[in-house]
Amino acid sequence: MVGLHEKSVSSNRGMTYYWTNEIESAVSLVFLPGLTADHRLFESQVSFFKNAFKVLVWDCPGHGKSRPYDGFSYAEVSNELDSILEKERVDKAVFIGQSLGGMIAQYYIDQHSFRAVGFISIDSVPFGDYYSKSDMFWLSQLEWMCKVFPDKLLRSSIAKICGATETGQNRMLTMLSSYTKNELCHLLYIGEAAFIPENKNLEIPCKCILLLGDRDKVGKVAAYNTEWSRRTGFPLILIHGAAHNANDDQPDKVNAIILDFIETINIEQ
Repeated sequence: MVGLHEKSVSSNRGMTYYWTNEIESAVSLVFLPGLTADHRLFESQVSFFKNAFKVLVWDCPGHGKSRPYDGFSYAEVSNELDSILEKERVDKAVFIGQSLGGMIAQYYIDQHSFRAVGFISIDSVPFGDYYSKSDMFWLSQLEWMCKVFPDKLLRSSIAKICGATETGQNRMLTMLSSYTKNELCHLLYIGEAAFIPENKNLEIPCKCILLLGDRDKVGKVAAYNTEWSRRTGFPLILIHGAAHNANDDQPDKVNAIILDFIETINIEQ
C-alpha cells in the first residue's frame, strides 16, 4: 500500500501482517476489513487520512497475506491485534471495522476499552442476544452451502452482494482471487461459525456510530443494525448508493463521516 510500511507480528498460530505509517497523532485510526477481504478494502480511507493521522490496516488472521493461521477465534484474533497495537505504541484509537472487522473491533474494545476513543461500524453486526436459533444454525451451514456454487458464480455473487459500484465489485473480485475455492468456502465458514460459541453481551463504552449501505442485502445486516441502534442509541447513518462494502462504494461520503466523527470525540477521555 503506497506510503505505508509492511510489518508483521508472529504467534504460535501464524504470522499476521499489517501496514502503517510512521507519523504520530493524538489518535490513531485502526482499519479492520471484513470477511474474505484484506487491507486493500480500505485503500481509499488510508490514502485520505495517512498524512494527518497514524493509520493502521491489517490482513486479518486467516486472510490475505496472514495465512496460514491455526485456530481462528475472536479471542485469538484480538490477541494478535493487541500485539500489533502494543508494538506500534497505539494508546488511543478509533476502530473502524467493516463487517467481520466491526465484530472484531467490538470484541477487542470490550477487552481493552482503555485504548478506544471511538468505534465506527461499517455494515457490521452486534454481539449480544440479537440472534435466533435459526440465525445461528444457518451460520454453521455456510461451508457446504458455498461449495454447492460453481467457483466463478460464487466469486461473482460475493462481489455483487458486497459492492453496488463497479469499483467495489472489482476490488472484491481482486481480493477473492488470492483464495482457492476450498479456502474461500472454509474461510466463510470459520469467520461466521467462530461467532456462535463466542457471542456474548458486551460493552462499547466509547462513542460509536453505525454506517449501513442503503443497498446492503447481506443476510439480516440491515435489520440487525436497526435494532442495534434502537437498543443502544448509537446513531445509524445510511450510506446512499452503497452495498455491504459501503466504504469502498462511497469513499468520499464515508471519509467525510469519519473525519466529522474524529472531530467530535474527546481524545482525553
